[in-house]
Amino acid sequence: MKPPSLWMSSIGLSSLALAAASGWFAATMFAQPATSKEPRFPQLTMDQLDAKQKPLGEQVMKVSSVGLAGPYNPMMRSPVLGQKLFDLFAYLRWDTSVPVKLNEFAIIIIGRQWRSQVEWFAHAPLAQKAGLSPDIIADLKANKRPAKMAEDEATVYDFVTELTSTHKVSDATYARAKKIFNDQQIVDLTAVAGNYVMVAMLLAMAEESTPPGKEAPFKPGEP
Repeated sequence: MKPPSLWMSSIGLSSLALAAASGWFAATMFAQPATSKEPRFPQLTMDQLDAKQKPLGEQVMKVSSVGLAGPYNPMMRSPVLGQKLFDLFAYLRWDTSVPVKLNEFAIIIIGRQWRSQVEWFAHAPLAQKAGLSPDIIADLKANKRPAKMAEDEATVYDFVTELTSTHKVSDATYARAKKIFNDQQIVDLTAVAGNYVMVAMLLAMAEESTPPGKEAPFKPGEP
């Protein structure tokens, strides 16, 4: 079964109905907070897309529960790149060889490193639904190495953290990973971590925020 996602979740509505709803989703779910500052990327709706953007928009609307919001809003500005990213997201979320719990754990490790409000808001609930302990999630959110991790969880944490912080994977950490994962899984784990660094960068650059009325996961002044 494909895991649900706040960004990419299968929904049993027609493309036409979703297209009609796109403006409502964009306005209510990921609208910019009231401010005198103009948004860097005003939220697009389906009727605003040009001929190059529309094919991608139609694909997004078939699988997205938030319309063209989240990372899709900036992606639409570069539709050729956006299409390639959309295809990559589909693999790394739905078809990856890494078990869902560990895949989502890797994503929120990156979300915590970047203090990405949207990534954490979207994926921490998915990680818990996939079986990751709430205590592990709480420790990670508090910027601590989670306690009481299972061997596979600890290996993912150390692998991803070491790779992103030291820009390499030590022989010892790689040997631990090889005891748990096959070659494809190690490659996919590395790719999902790198992908969500890129997503965090897109969201930060575009100043995308959590949905209106929803508390931001990370507060100013917190580590």
